[in-house]
Amino acid sequence: MWVCPRCARAPSPTCLSDTSHTELQSTSEIRVLALRGPNIWSRATALECWVEFHPVANPAPGWRDWLLSWVPAIEPVLREITAADPHSLARLLNHVTLHLQSRTDLLLGFHKIVETSQPNVLRIITQYDEESVARRAFQLARQMIDAALAGRTFDFHKEHTDLKDHADDVCLGPSTRSMVNAAIVRGIPVRRLTEGSLVQLGWGRKQKKILAAATSQTSAIAEDIVQDKDLTRILLHQVGLPVPRGRPVRDAEDAWAAAQEIGVPVVVKPRDGNQGRAVSLNLYNREQVAAAFDAAHVESDSVIVEKFAEGDDYRVLVIGKQFVAASRRKPAHVIGDGVHTINELVAEVNLDPRRAAEHAAALSKIRIDAVALSVLAEQGVTPDTIPAKGRQILIRRNANLSTGGTAVDVTDDVHPTLKAVCIEAANAVGLDICGIDLVATDITAPLSERNGCIIELNARPGLRMHLYPSEGKSRDVGMAVINTMFGTEDQGRIPLVAVTGVNGKTTTTRFIAHLLSQKGWTVGHTSTDGVFVGGRMLDYGDCSGPVSARSVLSYPVTDAAVLEVARGGILRAGLAFDHCDVAVITNIGEGDHLGLLEVNTPEELAAVKSVIVGAVPATGTAVLNAADPLVVKMAETYQRRTIFFANDDGNDVIRRHCATGERAIFTRNGSVILADGTNEKALIALSEVPITLGGKIGFQIENTIAAIAAAWALGLSEELIRAGVRSFAPGFEQNAGRFNIIDLNGVTVVCDYGHNIDALRALLNSLRHFSNKRRLVVYSSAGDRRDEDIIEQGRMLSTEFDEAWLYEGDYVRGRPSGQIMELLAKGLENSPRTKRVESILGHLKCVDLALESALPGDLVMIQADTADETVQHLRAKLDA
Repeated sequence: MWVCPRCARAPSPTCLSDTSHTELQSTSEIRVLALRGPNIWSRATALECWVEFHPVANPAPGWRDWLLSWVPAIEPVLREITAADPHSLARLLNHVTLHLQSRTDLLLGFHKIVETSQPNVLRIITQYDEESVARRAFQLARQMIDAALAGRTFDFHKEHTDLKDHADDVCLGPSTRSMVNAAIVRGIPVRRLTEGSLVQLGWGRKQKKILAAATSQTSAIAEDIVQDKDLTRILLHQVGLPVPRGRPVRDAEDAWAAAQEIGVPVVVKPRDGNQGRAVSLNLYNREQVAAAFDAAHVESDSVIVEKFAEGDDYRVLVIGKQFVAASRRKPAHVIGDGVHTINELVAEVNLDPRRAAEHAAALSKIRIDAVALSVLAEQGVTPDTIPAKGRQILIRRNANLSTGGTAVDVTDDVHPTLKAVCIEAANAVGLDICGIDLVATDITAPLSERNGCIIELNARPGLRMHLYPSEGKSRDVGMAVINTMFGTEDQGRIPLVAVTGVNGKTTTTRFIAHLLSQKGWTVGHTSTDGVFVGGRMLDYGDCSGPVSARSVLSYPVTDAAVLEVARGGILRAGLAFDHCDVAVITNIGEGDHLGLLEVNTPEELAAVKSVIVGAVPATGTAVLNAADPLVVKMAETYQRRTIFFANDDGNDVIRRHCATGERAIFTRNGSVILADGTNEKALIALSEVPITLGGKIGFQIENTIAAIAAAWALGLSEELIRAGVRSFAPGFEQNAGRFNIIDLNGVTVVCDYGHNIDALRALLNSLRHFSNKRRLVVYSSAGDRRDEDIIEQGRMLSTEFDEAWLYEGDYVRGRPSGQIMELLAKGLENSPRTKRVESILGHLKCVDLALESALPGDLVMIQADTADETVQHLRAKLDA
């Protein structure tokens, strides 16, 4: 063990080593991304931390010993770490971050280190369970490593305690966690809705919710009934169930009068209390009753006095009219050792790692409060008393876990008659999850006048005692709750289609949503133009990210969801869903938006887009473009059931695929063909597909067959598919901003959102079907494309248009004003056709000037930077 040269002792939080290192900093954070769903690294939630490492050639002596004293579990890794190597430091940072998050009920394992194009900058991928805890753990890990390498003072105990306290505050408690884990095992989607315990299980119309140990099925009336302990006692007595005698009391004098009427010993408790607060048991005299009344009155305006029932204290759990678990509860207590005071004994008990404040762990910490002081006084002791060795000192008389009690599982010992009484009591008030407080002298014996008395019923009962009993068998009560909420085959899922690619995503998404609506479903869909449910817009703008997707999946009337998935959302936050029934990849081509977050090639872009294919389960289907090699390769990477599509009946990929008995969709002789193995069927003629303009627009044919393939994969009938295809029109109403054609005073106007090389190429090919001789274009490009890509788009325009009206819109994305127009104009230089090039600041102004320049018979192609705004502008001109 290294000894600090300054203070001549082993490392400690207050030790300060050689000050020559104290300014050293081994890491600098660049960015931290929370990947909250399946992502390019894993299916687990993870932090992606971009860190610049500063290799440390001369670390403080004994720096490894410092770290080891803080986190002993990293010893195997620490032996291999070299402070001068960025990769080595990154590995250390990764492991420390993981260990700081781990708990007794949670072990995280996934981690990865990925290089970047920047010197000494690495991406550290670390699995997490709770995002805010992971972020703090990552920061603490950096501080620890920096402090150790520099020999700086660092109070690890304080920082680690703060982290654990934060985790206790924000992580799900044991009860909710057990239900969430059970839902995950069942394959039910889970989404935490608040920082508390409100959790959504399932999607759309099939979703249900839990809040602590209450569910969507929990009756509010039943909760109100059991909140009133006197009313509960009366109702149970009316149906012949065993309950203690008792009544509400007005004051301390009335409480003693009630005790004399009932007969001592008695219990005094709040009429509407919970968790055993201010409950006083086994009271015999006026002074005890008066003090108990005062304590109960602090908790509630109404107090009740009941006959004290002799026997052991049991908690029975009834879920969905079924007996599920039972525990014998023991009050909080300590055992004297003849050396330590009661305060010290309590502190020692509270060191048990199973104990935490409130409900964060299996057991709660024991508290010395006013009720505890009263109980101690009854035993003739104070917190400073040193009890004799072996003497049991009660801290509370009630046995609630929330007040420090413990529990022994007795599920297998409960007599059938006592089980029946508990089930009947829960049914009497209408609770789907009910905790019954039962007193019995012998839990194994039948119900009798002397054996078995129901003390209280509890809504939202704590499940900890059944999950983590102090003794006995753990019971999977979380699964029991989930099984009452969802049938055996019900996973709470709605049909979900994910759509991504480079071009055609929005049209394909809209088209699929339209096809699914033919089934009578309320369909929610997200795209670059907004969020829609049942045709109603909930949000506008680019909504192709995970936040918008979650809004559709949370909408309670959604029967099916079609989600456009952008590459930015995948890279920055992961997917919004764990599984999708159908994944559609329209194309990759030459790529788009390259250069974002180290995605620099079409192959790397394809890897990002393929994440949705990885989210397809064994029962789902991938719909892949057979004409795009990078898309075809996804079928090799992910062995999923696949429907290939292509606007070509001679595609070799489709031919080989069908030869193995698989499905495909393609065009032949002007018709859409469905192929199931060697069986082929003409579904519809392209002349009947409005969006393709009678089969002339090639990219719309591809969008059409991709949409049909998705509907086919979900089992829609051919009749419904044909009806949907025929009714999906290319106009502003159903597919705004995607190859819309209008006539303005004899000028043919084509409005389209396409804004990259592949999209422009497809647009220009389609425009060759038009007879207009003179042509004008209104065009821009997004600023996050490479210079050479923007210049190339200018070159492509130069051979097709007589006039080019260039503008800059909303997607400048960090470029200097005017630069996008300059790059496009550079591509238009020396054009053999384009005689006029104008650069205009302002999209709609540019549209107006181009239309003023156009003559009847001309064609004007408008690239709609903001599709909604452009469409509304053109609508106004049509209506003028």
